[in-house]
Amino acid sequence: MNALATALRTMATCGTFPLAGCTTLPDLAGITPASASDSPARLETAQGPVSPAKNAAILSELKSDAGSGAILQKHLALEEAINRDSPLVLGNRLVLLQDGPATYKAMFAAIRAARDHINLETYIFEDGEVGTEFANLLLKKQAAGVQVNVIYDSVGCIDTPKEFFERMRDAGIRTLEFNPVNPAKGKREEWALNNRDHRKLLVVDGKTAFLGGINISESYSSGSFSRSGKKSGGKPEVGWRDTHLKIDGPVVAEFQKTFMDTWARQKGPPLAKKTYFPRLRVQGDEIVRAISSESGSEERPIYLTLLSAIGHAERNIHLTMGYFVPDPQLREALAAAARRGVDVQIILPGKTDSWVVFHAGRSHYDELLRAGVRIYERRDAVLHSKTATIDGVWSTIGSTNLDWRSFLHNDELNAVILGTEFAQQMAAMFGQDRAASEPIDPRRWQRRSLLLRLQEWLAQRFEYWL
Repeated sequence: MNALATALRTMATCGTFPLAGCTTLPDLAGITPASASDSPARLETAQGPVSPAKNAAILSELKSDAGSGAILQKHLALEEAINRDSPLVLGNRLVLLQDGPATYKAMFAAIRAARDHINLETYIFEDGEVGTEFANLLLKKQAAGVQVNVIYDSVGCIDTPKEFFERMRDAGIRTLEFNPVNPAKGKREEWALNNRDHRKLLVVDGKTAFLGGINISESYSSGSFSRSGKKSGGKPEVGWRDTHLKIDGPVVAEFQKTFMDTWARQKGPPLAKKTYFPRLRVQGDEIVRAISSESGSEERPIYLTLLSAIGHAERNIHLTMGYFVPDPQLREALAAAARRGVDVQIILPGKTDSWVVFHAGRSHYDELLRAGVRIYERRDAVLHSKTATIDGVWSTIGSTNLDWRSFLHNDELNAVILGTEFAQQMAAMFGQDRAASEPIDPRRWQRRSLLLRLQEWLAQRFEYWL
């Protein structure tokens, strides 16, 4: 990554770029439903909302599985108040994907099977071996009559040659550069350099969706638990640990809506007429909610949903997070949960691609450790996952980090899954990552060097923009 790309990706700040604007995070205390019983979570199927009786029966079963009783009902009601336009959708099949090789394999298979259209939205689309393989496959499908539409972030792809995307456009692929670095290239009412599209979304034929933390990049070419990556100076390069999710079922329509909305908001070229919203059928038993956030909106549904889940946790909170620079309200929610006896465990990077984010996050370890939060740092891999599981029933996977940038400045996309079966898969994945991590001992942490403390202090000065 060259110096300009690094500067733009990590220093697109309110102070450095005044046109970006300054915003603040909402207060969860200001968002409460009338009462838990008056605001039950809405459940939908491929045919639309379920009957009130079935809705109540499913929620009752979820509460029984979670052992949460009225507390989970209150949490569901509060989440419903936050996500009024995004229902919990029944009948989905989920595949948990760990690391780049497994994710790319599943994506390539879905793309090859496409018959109508392919919608791809990504932060980074590199012109490397992986990126070229993606591009060639997309070009092949376009030539076969499958319409391909691509949204890529201008800053995320600043290292990618313009010819890379021109080749796609010349072949008929519709491309859209999100918030161009050069304002003359776009027809925007405002130039919002600080607002980025951090989503990673692939929708195939309107029936299958992929989302999570994995970009299209050489960084993901090897798995995080193998040492088979490319060698540099005789030593294998560190792999990247990330998580993605494949979804088949009715909720895919909700993710498709977010792609179409972004295309419209960014004033993309007219899309070819295709069946973007086909009739969807039940594919499995999972209950999923699609949650998206927009950088230009005052609403912060992903932030508030996560804060609500943490605030109503009874038993455990397991977070695995690539970038961790929590705001005061989020830090207090985690600390308060630990103080009331919830088992709060967080796996964070021990290696990173961002010095300033790494040390800004570490500057908050003292506060969390004192409250009883257990912190681990992943070794032998660059941790980039953005996942959470709470009380063995509530899970989320997406593009959203626990930092100010994700909550304030980026377009992000997450899936929330309710149910014990998928949460058990998440717990197994968490245990695998924890076994490959080093625990942060509170006493040893208090004895860390003055140099480390100074780096934390310096990095914390920039945390609003990280």
